[in-house]
Amino acid sequence: MAIQIYCTECRSSCSLEKKCPECGTACGTDAKKCTACGHLLEGKKCPICGESFGRDKKYRVSVSVKGKRANRIVDNLTQAREVEATLKSDILRAEFDIADHKVKKVVTLADVWKKYLPWAKVDKMKSWKTDDFFYRKHHEPRFGNTALEEIAPLDIERMKAEMKQAKTPQGKQGYSDATVRHVLVLLGHLFKKAGEWGLFEGKSPTESVRKPKLDNRITEFLTADEMQRLISTLETWPCKRSADFIRICLYTGMRKSEILKLTWDKIDLDRKTVTICDSKGGTTQVIPISEEAVAVFKGIAQKSEYVIPGPEGKMKKTFRDPWYKVRKAAKLPESYRLHGLRHNFASQLVSNGVDLYTVSKLLTHKDVRTSERYAHLSDESLRQAAQKSGKLINRNTGSETTLRDAEK
Repeated sequence: MAIQIYCTECRSSCSLEKKCPECGTACGTDAKKCTACGHLLEGKKCPICGESFGRDKKYRVSVSVKGKRANRIVDNLTQAREVEATLKSDILRAEFDIADHKVKKVVTLADVWKKYLPWAKVDKMKSWKTDDFFYRKHHEPRFGNTALEEIAPLDIERMKAEMKQAKTPQGKQGYSDATVRHVLVLLGHLFKKAGEWGLFEGKSPTESVRKPKLDNRITEFLTADEMQRLISTLETWPCKRSADFIRICLYTGMRKSEILKLTWDKIDLDRKTVTICDSKGGTTQVIPISEEAVAVFKGIAQKSEYVIPGPEGKMKKTFRDPWYKVRKAAKLPESYRLHGLRHNFASQLVSNGVDLYTVSKLLTHKDVRTSERYAHLSDESLRQAAQKSGKLINRNTGSETTLRDAEK
Protein backbone atom coordinates (compact mmCIF):
# COMPACT_ATOMS: atom_id res chain seq x y z
CA MET A 1 0.00 0.00 0.00
CA ALA A 2 1.35 3.44 -0.95
CA ILE A 3 -0.10 5.25 2.10
CA GLN A 4 0.08 3.87 5.63
CA ILE A 5 -0.41 5.22 9.15
CA TYR A 6 2.97 5.97 10.76
CA CYS A 7 3.44 5.31 14.49
CA THR A 8 5.67 7.97 16.08
CA GLU A 9 6.19 5.76 19.14
CA CYS A 10 7.75 2.69 17.52
CA ARG A 11 8.31 4.12 13.98
CA SER A 12 6.35 1.27 12.37
CA SER A 13 3.63 1.54 9.71
CA CYS A 14 0.27 -0.17 9.32
CA SER A 15 -2.74 -0.22 7.00
CA LEU A 16 -5.19 2.66 6.88
CA GLU A 17 -8.12 0.26 7.11
CA LYS A 18 -9.80 -0.90 10.30
CA LYS A 19 -10.82 -4.53 10.66
CA CYS A 20 -14.06 -5.47 12.36
CA PRO A 21 -13.32 -7.75 15.35
CA GLU A 22 -16.68 -9.51 14.83
CA CYS A 23 -16.75 -10.39 11.14
CA GLY A 24 -13.25 -9.38 9.95
CA THR A 25 -14.54 -6.98 7.30
CA ALA A 26 -12.05 -4.28 6.22
CA CYS A 27 -13.51 -0.82 6.81
CA GLY A 28 -12.27 2.71 6.13
CA THR A 29 -9.85 4.35 8.53
CA ASP A 30 -12.51 6.84 9.74
CA ALA A 31 -15.37 4.29 9.91
CA LYS A 32 -17.35 4.31 13.16
CA LYS A 33 -19.35 1.11 12.40
CA CYS A 34 -18.63 -2.04 10.42
CA THR A 35 -20.19 -1.75 6.95
CA ALA A 36 -21.13 -5.44 7.01
CA CYS A 37 -22.46 -6.20 10.52
CA GLY A 38 -22.84 -2.74 12.07
CA HIS A 39 -20.47 -3.49 14.97
CA LEU A 40 -19.11 -0.35 16.70
CA LEU A 41 -15.41 0.10 15.89
CA GLU A 42 -12.73 1.40 18.25
CA GLY A 43 -10.06 3.92 17.33
CA LYS A 44 -7.18 2.70 15.18
CA LYS A 45 -4.25 1.26 17.18
CA CYS A 46 -0.67 0.39 16.22
CA PRO A 47 -0.42 -3.42 15.85
CA ILE A 48 3.20 -3.32 17.06
CA CYS A 49 3.17 -1.20 20.24
CA GLY A 50 -0.57 -0.93 20.83
CA GLU A 51 -0.59 2.89 20.96
CA SER A 52 -3.79 4.58 19.77
CA PHE A 53 -3.54 6.89 16.76
CA GLY A 54 -4.97 10.24 17.81
CA ARG A 55 -5.66 13.33 15.76
CA ASP A 56 -1.92 14.08 15.51
CA LYS A 57 -1.12 10.83 13.74
CA LYS A 58 1.28 10.93 10.79
CA TYR A 59 1.28 9.07 7.48
CA ARG A 60 4.01 7.32 5.52
CA VAL A 61 3.93 7.59 1.71
CA SER A 62 5.86 4.82 -0.05
CA VAL A 63 6.36 4.61 -3.80
CA SER A 64 8.29 1.67 -5.17
CA VAL A 65 9.60 1.42 -8.75
CA LYS A 66 12.00 -1.18 -10.14
CA GLY A 67 13.05 -2.33 -6.68
CA LYS A 68 13.86 1.17 -5.45
CA ARG A 69 11.67 2.88 -2.86
CA ALA A 70 11.06 6.50 -1.92
CA ASN A 71 9.49 7.29 1.49
CA ARG A 72 7.99 10.48 2.86
CA ILE A 73 6.45 11.20 6.27
CA VAL A 74 3.63 13.77 6.24
CA ASP A 75 1.26 15.24 8.83
CA ASN A 76 -2.19 14.38 7.44
CA LEU A 77 -4.02 12.17 4.97
CA THR A 78 -4.70 14.99 2.53
CA GLN A 79 -0.99 15.76 2.25
CA ALA A 80 -0.24 12.05 1.93
CA ARG A 81 -2.53 11.70 -1.09
CA GLU A 82 -1.08 14.83 -2.69
CA VAL A 83 2.49 13.60 -2.18
CA GLU A 84 1.60 10.17 -3.55
CA ALA A 85 0.06 11.73 -6.66
CA THR A 86 3.05 14.04 -7.10
CA LEU A 87 5.55 11.21 -6.86
CA LYS A 88 3.66 9.09 -9.36
CA SER A 89 3.32 12.08 -11.72
CA ASP A 90 7.03 12.82 -11.50
CA ILE A 91 7.86 9.21 -12.29
CA LEU A 92 5.70 9.33 -15.39
CA ARG A 93 7.49 12.50 -16.52
CA ALA A 94 10.86 10.86 -15.78
CA GLU A 95 11.61 13.69 -13.32
CA PHE A 96 11.71 11.31 -10.42
CA ASP A 97 13.54 8.38 -11.99
CA ILE A 98 14.36 6.10 -9.07
CA ALA A 99 16.17 3.58 -11.26
CA ASP A 100 18.65 6.27 -12.34
CA HIS A 101 19.11 7.46 -8.73
CA LYS A 102 17.60 10.88 -9.43
CA VAL A 103 15.34 10.42 -6.45
CA LYS A 104 16.52 12.14 -3.31
CA LYS A 105 18.09 9.33 -1.32
CA VAL A 106 16.85 8.74 2.21
CA VAL A 107 19.81 9.73 4.39
CA THR A 108 20.25 7.81 7.63
CA LEU A 109 22.38 8.76 10.62
CA ALA A 110 24.81 6.00 9.61
CA ASP A 111 25.25 7.71 6.21
CA VAL A 112 26.19 10.95 7.96
CA TRP A 113 28.59 9.10 10.27
CA LYS A 114 30.43 7.57 7.31
CA LYS A 115 31.22 11.09 6.14
CA TYR A 116 31.72 12.55 9.61
CA LEU A 117 34.37 10.11 10.87
CA PRO A 118 37.00 10.81 8.14
CA TRP A 119 36.37 14.54 8.66
CA ALA A 120 36.74 14.22 12.45
CA LYS A 121 40.04 12.33 12.15
CA VAL A 122 41.50 15.39 10.42
CA ASP A 123 39.69 18.27 12.12
CA LYS A 124 39.33 16.71 15.60
CA MET A 125 42.68 14.98 15.91
CA LYS A 126 42.32 14.31 19.64
CA SER A 127 38.62 13.84 20.32
CA TRP A 128 37.49 11.79 17.31
CA LYS A 129 38.10 8.54 19.20
CA THR A 130 35.75 9.73 21.95
CA ASP A 131 33.14 10.60 19.33
CA ASP A 132 33.59 7.19 17.73
CA PHE A 133 33.08 5.43 21.07
CA PHE A 134 29.92 7.38 21.95
CA TYR A 135 28.44 6.96 18.48
CA ARG A 136 28.89 3.19 18.44
CA LYS A 137 27.77 2.81 22.04
CA HIS A 138 24.72 5.09 22.09
CA HIS A 139 23.76 6.41 18.64
CA GLU A 140 24.32 3.53 16.24
CA PRO A 141 22.09 0.98 18.05
CA ARG A 142 19.21 3.47 18.32
CA PHE A 143 19.38 5.68 15.25
CA GLY A 144 21.98 4.20 12.90
CA ASN A 145 19.49 2.95 10.28
CA THR A 146 16.91 5.69 10.90
CA ALA A 147 16.33 8.45 8.36
CA LEU A 148 17.34 11.86 9.71
CA GLU A 149 13.86 13.33 9.22
CA GLU A 150 12.36 10.48 11.25
CA ILE A 151 14.44 11.20 14.38
CA ALA A 152 12.15 13.23 16.61
CA PRO A 153 12.89 15.15 19.84
CA LEU A 154 10.79 12.58 21.71
CA ASP A 155 13.13 9.80 20.52
CA ILE A 156 16.11 11.73 21.84
CA GLU A 157 14.38 12.43 25.15
CA ARG A 158 13.71 8.71 25.48
CA MET A 159 17.42 7.96 24.85
CA LYS A 160 18.40 10.53 27.49
CA ALA A 161 16.02 9.01 30.04
CA GLU A 162 17.22 5.47 29.33
CA MET A 163 20.86 6.53 29.76
CA LYS A 164 20.05 7.87 33.24
CA GLN A 165 18.58 4.46 34.15
CA ALA A 166 21.07 2.18 32.39
CA LYS A 167 23.99 0.45 34.05
CA THR A 168 27.40 1.71 32.93
CA PRO A 169 30.29 -0.59 31.90
CA GLN A 170 31.80 0.19 35.33
CA GLY A 171 28.67 -1.17 37.02
CA LYS A 172 27.29 2.21 38.14
CA GLN A 173 23.58 2.98 37.93
CA GLY A 174 23.00 5.66 35.33
CA TYR A 175 25.44 7.56 33.12
CA SER A 176 26.81 10.85 34.39
CA ASP A 177 25.45 14.19 33.25
CA ALA A 178 28.76 14.81 31.47
CA THR A 179 28.36 11.63 29.39
CA VAL A 180 24.71 12.35 28.56
CA ARG A 181 25.63 15.88 27.53
CA HIS A 182 28.48 14.65 25.31
CA VAL A 183 26.15 12.17 23.58
CA LEU A 184 23.56 14.89 22.91
CA VAL A 185 26.17 17.38 21.71
CA LEU A 186 27.61 14.80 19.29
CA LEU A 187 24.17 14.03 17.86
CA GLY A 188 23.52 17.73 17.38
CA HIS A 189 26.88 18.10 15.66
CA LEU A 190 26.03 15.27 13.27
CA PHE A 191 22.81 17.05 12.28
CA LYS A 192 24.71 20.32 11.87
CA LYS A 193 27.33 18.76 9.59
CA ALA A 194 24.58 16.95 7.65
CA GLY A 195 23.02 20.36 6.98
CA GLU A 196 26.36 21.85 5.92
CA TRP A 197 26.96 18.93 3.55
CA GLY A 198 23.50 19.17 1.96
CA LEU A 199 22.24 15.92 3.49
CA PHE A 200 19.57 17.40 5.75
CA GLU A 201 17.21 20.36 5.66
CA GLY A 202 15.28 21.88 8.50
CA LYS A 203 15.66 22.23 12.26
CA SER A 204 17.76 19.72 14.18
CA PRO A 205 15.64 17.73 16.67
CA THR A 206 18.38 18.15 19.28
CA GLU A 207 17.55 21.86 19.55
CA SER A 208 14.35 20.96 21.40
CA VAL A 209 16.11 18.70 23.90
CA ARG A 210 17.54 20.24 27.06
CA LYS A 211 21.10 19.23 27.84
CA PRO A 212 22.24 18.59 31.44
CA LYS A 213 24.08 21.53 32.98
CA LEU A 214 27.54 20.78 34.32
CA ASP A 215 29.45 22.39 37.15
CA ASN A 216 32.98 22.44 35.74
CA ARG A 217 34.25 24.70 38.51
CA ILE A 218 34.46 21.87 41.05
CA THR A 219 38.00 21.34 42.28
CA GLU A 220 39.53 18.39 44.09
CA PHE A 221 42.31 18.81 46.61
CA LEU A 222 43.80 16.82 49.44
CA THR A 223 43.77 17.79 53.08
CA ALA A 224 47.07 17.79 54.97
CA ASP A 225 46.25 14.40 56.52
CA GLU A 226 45.24 12.90 53.16
CA MET A 227 48.41 14.21 51.56
CA GLN A 228 50.54 12.69 54.31
CA ARG A 229 48.78 9.31 54.01
CA LEU A 230 49.25 9.29 50.24
CA ILE A 231 52.96 10.13 50.44
CA SER A 232 53.52 7.53 53.18
CA THR A 233 51.71 4.92 51.08
CA LEU A 234 53.85 5.70 48.04
CA GLU A 235 57.07 5.37 50.06
CA THR A 236 56.29 1.74 50.89
CA TRP A 237 54.33 0.78 47.78
CA PRO A 238 55.60 -2.55 46.32
CA CYS A 239 55.33 -1.43 42.67
CA LYS A 240 57.82 1.41 42.25
CA ARG A 241 56.61 2.18 38.73
CA SER A 242 53.07 2.89 39.97
CA ALA A 243 54.39 5.00 42.85
CA ASP A 244 56.56 7.03 40.46
CA PHE A 245 53.60 7.63 38.15
CA ILE A 246 51.53 9.10 41.00
CA ARG A 247 54.50 11.17 42.24
CA ILE A 248 54.82 12.74 38.78
CA CYS A 249 51.13 13.63 38.89
CA LEU A 250 51.54 15.07 42.37
CA TYR A 251 54.64 17.17 41.71
CA THR A 252 54.05 18.37 38.13
CA GLY A 253 50.26 18.62 37.72
CA MET A 254 50.56 16.89 34.34
CA ARG A 255 47.56 15.12 32.84
CA LYS A 256 47.43 11.33 32.93
CA SER A 257 47.56 11.09 29.12
CA GLU A 258 50.63 13.36 29.03
CA ILE A 259 52.50 11.15 31.48
CA LEU A 260 51.53 7.97 29.61
CA LYS A 261 53.02 9.45 26.39
CA LEU A 262 56.06 11.04 28.08
CA THR A 263 59.43 9.90 26.70
CA TRP A 264 62.91 10.52 28.11
CA ASP A 265 63.97 12.80 25.24
CA LYS A 266 61.34 15.30 26.41
CA ILE A 267 62.90 15.69 29.86
CA ASP A 268 65.81 18.04 30.54
CA LEU A 269 66.95 17.44 34.12
CA ASP A 270 69.73 20.03 33.86
CA ARG A 271 67.33 22.82 32.92
CA LYS A 272 64.58 21.21 35.03
CA THR A 273 61.97 21.27 32.26
CA VAL A 274 59.53 18.87 30.59
CA THR A 275 58.35 19.31 26.99
CA ILE A 276 54.74 18.32 26.41
CA CYS A 277 54.28 17.79 22.67
CA ASP A 278 50.69 16.57 22.63
CA SER A 279 49.03 18.83 25.16
CA LYS A 280 45.28 19.26 25.30
CA GLY A 281 45.73 22.85 24.16
CA GLY A 282 47.06 21.56 20.86
CA THR A 283 50.52 23.19 20.97
CA THR A 284 53.91 22.10 22.28
CA GLN A 285 54.50 23.38 25.82
CA VAL A 286 57.68 23.51 27.91
CA ILE A 287 57.03 23.61 31.64
CA PRO A 288 59.52 24.01 34.49
CA ILE A 289 59.50 21.39 37.23
CA SER A 290 60.44 21.45 40.91
CA GLU A 291 63.43 19.86 42.64
CA GLU A 292 61.08 17.20 44.02
CA ALA A 293 59.92 16.31 40.49
CA VAL A 294 63.54 16.19 39.29
CA ALA A 295 64.35 13.77 42.11
CA VAL A 296 61.46 11.50 41.02
CA PHE A 297 62.71 11.39 37.42
CA LYS A 298 66.31 10.74 38.53
CA GLY A 299 65.11 7.78 40.58
CA ILE A 300 63.51 6.07 37.56
CA ALA A 301 65.63 3.54 35.64
CA GLN A 302 65.64 4.24 31.89
CA LYS A 303 64.64 0.83 30.51
CA SER A 304 62.46 2.12 27.68
CA GLU A 305 61.94 5.26 25.62
CA TYR A 306 58.87 5.86 27.80
CA VAL A 307 59.34 7.21 31.31
CA ILE A 308 56.59 4.96 32.72
CA PRO A 309 56.43 2.12 30.17
CA GLY A 310 53.83 -0.59 29.83
CA PRO A 311 54.38 -4.28 28.97
CA GLU A 312 57.44 -4.99 26.80
CA GLY A 313 58.56 -1.36 27.08
CA LYS A 314 55.68 -0.05 24.97
CA MET A 315 53.45 2.90 25.86
CA LYS A 316 51.23 2.20 28.85
CA LYS A 317 47.54 2.42 27.92
CA THR A 318 45.85 3.06 31.26
CA PHE A 319 46.50 3.59 34.96
CA ARG A 320 43.06 2.94 36.40
CA ASP A 321 43.62 -0.21 38.47
CA PRO A 322 46.93 0.84 40.10
CA TRP A 323 45.36 4.15 41.17
CA TYR A 324 42.34 2.40 42.70
CA LYS A 325 44.65 0.21 44.78
CA VAL A 326 46.83 3.10 45.99
CA ARG A 327 43.78 5.24 46.72
CA LYS A 328 42.27 2.49 48.86
CA ALA A 329 45.53 1.85 50.72
CA ALA A 330 45.93 5.58 51.45
CA LYS A 331 42.30 5.72 52.68
CA LEU A 332 41.39 8.50 50.27
CA PRO A 333 37.70 9.06 49.35
CA GLU A 334 36.41 6.56 46.78
CA SER A 335 35.27 9.46 44.61
CA TYR A 336 38.76 11.00 44.47
CA ARG A 337 40.09 10.72 40.91
CA LEU A 338 43.68 10.53 39.71
CA HIS A 339 42.93 13.78 37.86
CA GLY A 340 42.27 15.29 41.28
CA LEU A 341 46.05 15.36 41.84
CA ARG A 342 46.24 17.92 39.04
CA HIS A 343 43.62 20.03 40.82
CA ASN A 344 45.54 19.56 44.06
CA PHE A 345 48.75 20.79 42.39
CA ALA A 346 47.02 23.98 41.25
CA SER A 347 45.11 24.48 44.50
CA GLN A 348 48.28 24.34 46.59
CA LEU A 349 49.93 27.00 44.41
CA VAL A 350 46.97 29.40 44.36
CA SER A 351 46.38 29.00 48.11
CA ASN A 352 49.97 30.07 48.70
CA GLY A 353 49.78 33.24 46.64
CA VAL A 354 50.74 32.14 43.11
CA ASP A 355 48.71 34.12 40.57
CA LEU A 356 46.21 32.42 38.25
CA TYR A 357 48.11 33.36 35.08
CA THR A 358 51.23 31.53 36.28
CA VAL A 359 49.20 28.50 37.36
CA SER A 360 47.49 28.49 33.97
CA LYS A 361 50.89 28.31 32.23
CA LEU A 362 52.07 25.46 34.46
CA LEU A 363 48.87 23.52 33.72
CA THR A 364 49.25 24.27 29.96
CA HIS A 365 45.74 25.68 29.79
CA LYS A 366 44.97 27.18 26.41
CA ASP A 367 42.87 29.91 28.01
CA VAL A 368 43.62 31.45 31.40
CA ARG A 369 39.86 31.48 32.10
CA THR A 370 40.04 27.70 32.54
CA SER A 371 42.06 28.33 35.70
CA GLU A 372 39.39 30.59 37.20
CA ARG A 373 37.92 27.62 39.06
CA TYR A 374 40.75 28.17 41.55
CA ALA A 375 39.97 31.87 42.03
CA HIS A 376 38.10 31.28 45.30
CA LEU A 377 41.32 29.83 46.76
CA SER A 378 43.10 33.04 45.83
CA ASP A 379 40.38 35.00 47.62
CA GLU A 380 40.99 32.94 50.73
CA SER A 381 44.72 33.65 50.49
CA LEU A 382 43.99 37.38 50.23
CA ARG A 383 41.65 37.17 53.22
CA GLN A 384 44.37 35.50 55.32
CA ALA A 385 46.87 38.13 54.19
CA ALA A 386 44.48 40.90 55.22
CA GLN A 387 44.05 39.34 58.65
CA LYS A 388 47.81 39.04 59.01
CA SER A 389 48.33 42.68 58.01
CA GLY A 390 46.11 43.83 60.85
CA LYS A 391 48.11 41.80 63.37
CA LEU A 392 51.40 43.17 62.04
CA ILE A 393 50.21 46.75 62.32
CA ASN A 394 49.06 46.24 65.90
CA ARG A 395 52.33 44.51 66.76
CA ASN A 396 54.41 47.38 65.37
CA THR A 397 52.36 49.94 67.31
CA GLY A 398 52.64 47.97 70.55
CA SER A 399 48.87 47.53 70.93
CA GLU A 400 48.98 44.20 72.80
CA THR A 401 45.31 44.23 73.78
CA THR A 402 44.19 44.73 70.19
CA LEU A 403 46.67 42.09 69.04
CA ARG A 404 45.28 39.54 71.50
CA ASP A 405 41.77 40.36 70.37
CA ALA A 406 42.74 39.94 66.73
CA GLU A 407 44.38 36.60 67.46
CA LYS A 408 41.20 35.39 69.08
